[in-house]
Amino acid sequence: MDINNPYKFKLIVSIQKKLEQFQPFQCTIKRDLKDEIRIEEVEEVQIVSNYFTSVKKFLWDANVGSVYEHVWPEMKFGWRIIVGSVIGFLGAAFGSVGGIGSGGIFVPMLTLIIGFDAKSAAPISKCMIVGLTVSTVYYNLKRRHPTIDMPMIDYNLALLIQPMLMLGISIGVTCSVIFADWMLTVLLIIFFVGTSTMSFFKGVDKWKQETILKKEAANRLKLNDSQEALLNKPLLSSPSLNDAGDKEEVPILENIQWREFSLIVFVWVSFLVLQIAKINTATCSVWYWILNLTQIPVAVGVASYGAVSLYTGKTKIASIGEHGTNFKVHQLITYCFFGVLAGMVGGLLGLGGGFILGPLFLEMGIPPQVSSATAIFAMTFSASMAVIEYYLLHRFPVPYALYFMGVAVLAALAGQHVVRKVIKSLGRTSIIIFILAFTIFISAIFLGGTGIANIIVKIHQKEYMGFENLCKA
Repeated sequence: MDINNPYKFKLIVSIQKKLEQFQPFQCTIKRDLKDEIRIEEVEEVQIVSNYFTSVKKFLWDANVGSVYEHVWPEMKFGWRIIVGSVIGFLGAAFGSVGGIGSGGIFVPMLTLIIGFDAKSAAPISKCMIVGLTVSTVYYNLKRRHPTIDMPMIDYNLALLIQPMLMLGISIGVTCSVIFADWMLTVLLIIFFVGTSTMSFFKGVDKWKQETILKKEAANRLKLNDSQEALLNKPLLSSPSLNDAGDKEEVPILENIQWREFSLIVFVWVSFLVLQIAKINTATCSVWYWILNLTQIPVAVGVASYGAVSLYTGKTKIASIGEHGTNFKVHQLITYCFFGVLAGMVGGLLGLGGGFILGPLFLEMGIPPQVSSATAIFAMTFSASMAVIEYYLLHRFPVPYALYFMGVAVLAALAGQHVVRKVIKSLGRTSIIIFILAFTIFISAIFLGGTGIANIIVKIHQKEYMGFENLCKA
């Protein structure tokens, strides 16, 4: 500062005084700005907090018990019963051939035509699946593999899948009480569209292989006189397996592999005992969870025995042929995982699980006839267990269940007989794969459509659409 110049000195002093006078205002402005920033930050945090609170309340409200009330129409003869019976018959016939339960057709039929609510339709659908599977298994127990000297049902494959399928069914039935309808609809559409697409392309590949084999057979026929016998024979994807021909029916007792069958029955009985024991236990009590968790070592133990036997070469999945013994650990674990997944989704939606097992077996290289027969065999035990669980929970009216179960029994026998004749006539087993893909796709349309319609209604009525409390259900 130049103090020798009085004018400059006074000017500087004057400016400093004015700045000192303005400084409090600057501090006030700064404090106001800081306060506004803090308020905005608090408001943003509050908005985010309110959003998550709303989502939580949408998905879960501890004060809300079960909002479910069943709708069971009176059983009387009329157009509903007639139309429902026709659709159920066709669905069961296609399902028995494709190796799936056709629950995707049964559930919409029971809700849209008969008049049941969705959660009552699922148990009745399971009853129909039991009728379908029991009659189909009875039919297949007398048949031999079309090209190999073994039963039509691959018992080693069933031993690997069935325990995990039953565990998944038990989990799925419990979860069906908790999950909201819109969650099941989304899950259904994803799985059904994926598996139907995969099965369709598998059927196209199979058709092309059969066309090539039939052309080769036709060329060979020019050299001999056995044209009809060769052309009408069902063709498999492996040329090395096309020499045995279709076997005649044999007595049932001679066509069962008793060791594997006994282990499968052991799992079923064990699960049955545990489910009956749960009757006298309170939901969510200590014993309730102990009995539920006890199912895990039973299922995992038997499935592990089957997996280890396959891995070490003591047993094999003979229906695949030469590749039935070369399994790696991750493959066996994956197959067991899909067994649990099929059971869980089946238990949630009232389906049989065949919409996952069928495509899985085909991807493994299992012939279509054996794939269908083995999937139906595994589903017989899991579906019957689901029916028992639903019965213990009083989830369906018995007269309706018995009637539609009878319809499914007759339809399955008719479907097996007709399609077997068609396969012999055309010589193409890919028909089974196309029936599988078609049935799954139709199920996706019916179930997905009805599910979306119910969601729209609930949104308009502002109903609670979150998880339900298992302990209050």
